[in-house]
Amino acid sequence: MMTILSTPVITGSGIDKHYGAFQVLHGVDFSANKGEAVGIVGPNGAGKTTLFGVLAGATAPSAGSVIYQGEDITTTNAAQRCHAGIARTHQVPRPFLGMTVFENLLTAAQNGAGLSGDDAEKYAVHALQQADIAHLANRPTSALGLLDRKRLELARALATAPKVLLLDEIGGGLTEGELHQLIALISELKADGLTIIWIEHILHALLKVIDRLVCMSEGRVIAEGAPSDVMNNPDVMKAYLGSELEKVL
Repeated sequence: MMTILSTPVITGSGIDKHYGAFQVLHGVDFSANKGEAVGIVGPNGAGKTTLFGVLAGATAPSAGSVIYQGEDITTTNAAQRCHAGIARTHQVPRPFLGMTVFENLLTAAQNGAGLSGDDAEKYAVHALQQADIAHLANRPTSALGLLDRKRLELARALATAPKVLLLDEIGGGLTEGELHQLIALISELKADGLTIIWIEHILHALLKVIDRLVCMSEGRVIAEGAPSDVMNNPDVMKAYLGSELEKVL
């Protein structure tokens, strides 16, 4: 894949996170460049979702800093970061069930991106088209199947006009055919220049999209670099005990 040579759009430096005596992250350094797709893998409990929370502003780090487009945003909250262009999805979709698909996206554009009127509608419509769910615009969210809920979760993030998109295990629970559709969609977003940071346990899906791979274990980054190099790293193979890696190597 193409090597990305640019200044990082988002950087986490020396990120620690602890809850009382229990430390979840230990001095994590992380960065993603403009237009780059970075995958994050690791066993359950590795600290991946906690790192996402720190980058997105939902979780305050105990130590360290987050720099976005050259500015220190360590103390800004999730809403402020969303307005600035950092959006995320969640493992379990979180739509507003009492609304239609389009109303969900309009709400995201208004509250996530701070848009109003025609501008909010324009971004909501664009997100519908990007996620290929325009035909579902007037459908109640409660009537959607899992794939369409995942697409809506992604579309809600896109409706905020993000520069950085954090995907948290968006492939989970999908059939192989549905997963291929999702991979194609995420690949298109990357081709459009969006910076993507993607946590995923379905490694063969992740590897079809990403430029660089980061592996975490026990709250630390144990390897990062070209996906093939990371997947063959002895420390990574030991962390996974071979279970997931055997499916893709």
